[in-house]
Amino acid sequence: MQDFLLDYYLWIKSFHLISVIAWMAGLLYLPRLFIYHTATEKNSEMSETFKIMERRLLRIIMNPAMILTWVFGCLMFYSNPDLMQQPWMHVKLTCIVLITVIHHVFAKWFKAFAKDENTKSAKTFRISNEIPTILMIVIVIMVIAQPI
Repeated sequence: MQDFLLDYYLWIKSFHLISVIAWMAGLLYLPRLFIYHTATEKNSEMSETFKIMERRLLRIIMNPAMILTWVFGCLMFYSNPDLMQQPWMHVKLTCIVLITVIHHVFAKWFKAFAKDENTKSAKTFRISNEIPTILMIVIVIMVIAQPI
C-alpha cells in the first residue's frame, strides 16, 4: 500500500491542494455571507436566499473539501511518515486543527441563522473572517519556506 501511495504521491498532493483551495474559498466566503445575512429581516425573502446560499456552500463545497483535505493529507503522511520529523509540519498541523475548529464554529453559526436564532453582530463575522486568512498565511509559509 505504501509503495502504491508513493508512486502516486504527486497526484495525492495535487488533490490535497485542490481540496485545500476549495475549503479555503468557503472559509473566506461563508463569514461574508453571514455579514450580509445579519442586515436582513428574519423570514424575509433575502434572508431565505442567504440560508440557501450558506447551506449549499457549507454542505456541497466546504464539508466535502474539508474531508478530502484531511483524507489526502493523511494519505501523504501514511506514505511519507518522515514528514512528522519536520518542526514546520507540527506548526502546520496545529494550524490545520485550528482551521477545522473554525470550520465547525462557522457550521454552528450557520445552524443559528437557519433557525433565525443568530445573536452575533456583523462585527463578529468580520473579525472571524480574518482568522482563516491568518492561519492560511502561516501554513503557506511553513510549507514553502520551512523557517523552522
